[in-house]
Amino acid sequence: MRIFNTFAAVFLVGVSLVSCKQEIIKGDYFGEEFEVSRKASKTSAPFDGISGKDSLQTQIIGEIKEVCQSKGCWMKVQLDSDDEVFVRFKDYGFFVPKDAAGKKVVMNGAAFFEEMSVEDQRHYAEDEGASEDELAQITAPKKTLRFEAEGVLIANQP
Repeated sequence: MRIFNTFAAVFLVGVSLVSCKQEIIKGDYFGEEFEVSRKASKTSAPFDGISGKDSLQTQIIGEIKEVCQSKGCWMKVQLDSDDEVFVRFKDYGFFVPKDAAGKKVVMNGAAFFEEMSVEDQRHYAEDEGASEDELAQITAPKKTLRFEAEGVLIANQP
């Protein structure tokens, strides 16, 4: 009986430690629902292993800085490493609320680099409400951290 009690106590302590380490995020899913991985990154580290036209299936956690104010069809997410990721949604299949800026988000999908054309930069700047002078200053392509989300979980609390 003593061995059983010892085993039970060790088991319960182990379960408690494991459950304490996983961050639990309560919120709303947009797109495909998914299980939040313990390996979800809060920095741009997943991009370190990507070169050229490669992509990497991963999960990234950050804070939403901006959302498309026309439809909610894209967002900019700030990572703990101070990098910003431009996020679109797979097959234009879902949108996020236009008032989601400032909230924590977990994204599930593909991380990659993209050279954003002048035309695309101007389009997104227009969505953000840029002036004609600001649009005229966009004159060269820009390499950006990108993410195509299959699903996102937006936290109820910022």
